[in-house]
Amino acid sequence: MEHLENKQKVLIMVAIMSAMFFAAVNMTIVGTALPKIVATIGGMEYFDWVFTIYMLTSTITAMLVGKLSDIYGRKIFILIGIGLFMIGALLSGTSETIFQLILYRGFQGFGGGMILSCAFTTVGDLFNPRERGRWQGLLGGVFGLSSLFGPTLGGYIVDNFDWHWVFWVFLPIGFVAFGMILRLYPSQKAKEREPIDILGSLVLTITIISLLLGFTWAGDTYEWLSFEIIGLFSLTILSLVAFIFIELKAKSPVLPLYLFKNSVFTVSNVAGMFLGMGMFGTIMYVPFYVQGVQGETATVSGLVEMVMTISMVLSSIIVGNLITKTGKYKLFALFGLVIMGIGLLLNSMLEVESSLTRLILQLVVVGIGLGVNMPVFQITVQNAVSHRYLGVATSAMQTFRQIGGTIGVALLGSVMGNKMTSELEAAQTGDLPEPPPEVAENLSQLQNPQVLMDSEALEEIRTSFPAEMVSVFDQFINVLKEALNSALTTVFLVSAGIMVLAFVTTLFLKEIPLRTTNDDDDEPNERGDSEKVVDANQ
Repeated sequence: MEHLENKQKVLIMVAIMSAMFFAAVNMTIVGTALPKIVATIGGMEYFDWVFTIYMLTSTITAMLVGKLSDIYGRKIFILIGIGLFMIGALLSGTSETIFQLILYRGFQGFGGGMILSCAFTTVGDLFNPRERGRWQGLLGGVFGLSSLFGPTLGGYIVDNFDWHWVFWVFLPIGFVAFGMILRLYPSQKAKEREPIDILGSLVLTITIISLLLGFTWAGDTYEWLSFEIIGLFSLTILSLVAFIFIELKAKSPVLPLYLFKNSVFTVSNVAGMFLGMGMFGTIMYVPFYVQGVQGETATVSGLVEMVMTISMVLSSIIVGNLITKTGKYKLFALFGLVIMGIGLLLNSMLEVESSLTRLILQLVVVGIGLGVNMPVFQITVQNAVSHRYLGVATSAMQTFRQIGGTIGVALLGSVMGNKMTSELEAAQTGDLPEPPPEVAENLSQLQNPQVLMDSEALEEIRTSFPAEMVSVFDQFINVLKEALNSALTTVFLVSAGIMVLAFVTTLFLKEIPLRTTNDDDDEPNERGDSEKVVDANQ
């Protein structure tokens, strides 16, 4: 597809970006709307599964479809992905129970994984590595825009309309994207028939599911050293070992292990995993500071993160174009990680009395660093492998980043919980009068920092106190905010440390010239023999 006319390429990318926006905004729009949805249909105890099931199905599908699309072409899978996603969205809006919603969101995840995997790979099909920078930057911008509009729109819909429209409002974009891709995207002839690695796919699925569930549940649903978590991680190790043995013998492996002989591929994936840990950690825990420590509303929290997102989108687009113009990427990667690390380090110095202006400026720094890195590692992976492995390499990159995000949220959540507990235990509350038993019971509800996120619930607890005990309540809230602030600044400090690991890893990234063609036989000397992918038959 590299030889298509430029106008057709642009139209195909418009269709791809429409499909990506359709999938990405449906992920972000649900977050703010879900509490009210669950309040309507019930099932609060299964709340997390609405997110977890989508994460599992989309991650697994993205990895498996990468290999299949290398064989049968991207068009069929991106069309199937859009179709599945639209059906899942339509069904999600008809949910009457939490179990139906979980089932339909899982169905959406299958489609979303196909869309995202094929979208990033299509850039590699249409453009040579030297040209991909600007388009990878634009795709990163699409993700940013979905994060910008999704949460705000989701909250507005559930506040003013029926919640079902959260899932239905963007269905027209899906129809438009499907029609454009069906008409404009050229069909690709399937390559020579290869056996499908069914056993390897199954074992890889078990590995990913057990790993993600382990980190998702650890420290929250179950203790880190509980039988369930140890069992899941043990299953992960055993299935990973089995997967390696299977792939070494498979004729057409779902994830060719010889790709890891390529140092650029390996270093990029590890750095991308660290980046995912820091990125998801920041996005998840900034609202705790804005709402929990400073007592602002969810709307203000959304606006604060919106500023970070705008800086991320702009820097992603700018750096993408600079990569295309200069053909260089390593310096941008290192620069982005330094800037993001500095932003996170500044966040680790926040205090309870810090102004929102200070936080916003620091989040702009984080957003710039994050945006700089958004297009880089995708380009390095695609540039380092032969075009025949483009799909599986791109999917591997996304999978590593998703795994990094899951691990990051789990580890940082444990850091916050442990620090919060130790701070509360060490807090000097001995000068507070001893509350009566019924008041002490109300105070015990405040041990969970999530209560600070809900100003209405907090006010209800406050009004339940006798007038003479309100001052005790206010003092306890101040102690709790101090403890939460200390916990969150520790989270940001650990996130900055993770960026240091990403920086050190990226130092080992070998910068090879960005190719100006997708022909694997062209420019072999520029790429260097040591960085050429070993063929399966060699």
